[in-house]
Amino acid sequence: MNDIARPAANPRKTTSIRKLGSIDIAALLAAVQAIPEAVWDAENADKPNKFEALDKTRHIVFRFVDSTRDWRGSHDRLRWEEWKALLQPVMDQAVADYGYARGVFPRVMLARMGPGGVIQPHIDANPAAKWPHKIHVPLTTNEKVGFVIGNTVHHFPVGEAVEVNNLGPHAVYNEGDSERIHLIFEYYDADQPEPDWLAPFLEQDAARRQA
Repeated sequence: MNDIARPAANPRKTTSIRKLGSIDIAALLAAVQAIPEAVWDAENADKPNKFEALDKTRHIVFRFVDSTRDWRGSHDRLRWEEWKALLQPVMDQAVADYGYARGVFPRVMLARMGPGGVIQPHIDANPAAKWPHKIHVPLTTNEKVGFVIGNTVHHFPVGEAVEVNNLGPHAVYNEGDSERIHLIFEYYDADQPEPDWLAPFLEQDAARRQA
């Protein structure tokens, strides 16, 4: 029962960071820089990831999981079709080294942090976050942006894709005078056997909801 209560992470996930190489972000960056403030405001107000730790970081969410209990079901949000042609090549480049024949992107979003912004220390505790790789592609940044994993501060350069450990304590700060905008997405192998804990966990979860 305890194993069901605390689902184990995917052993393929990094426990720190995994550098994935340089990505051609030119077309995507130009489009992102042209997004009107009104669109950022409207999309952020309607986002499904309204977590307290994210503080004032704004998001445009293109794809999201149907339930934070299960990564296998996800859906396109309103702007996915409009942006797919720009997002897909960047994501495909970033995940090439994984070599998955049937890779799936359950969550895809832009995250925009202004000067002085902070994402408080947290872990991605929902079960749907335990299996996919969590990948960042910086589109804009500055030298005073730090991504903290445990006790280590990392600086991710523009256009350098990186997988991060989202299951240990992590935080972000922007002490510079310019914005930090990342493309953030999740990725998993549809051919990888599902963990032993998944079915009993979901059955137990459903029973709780019906009780």
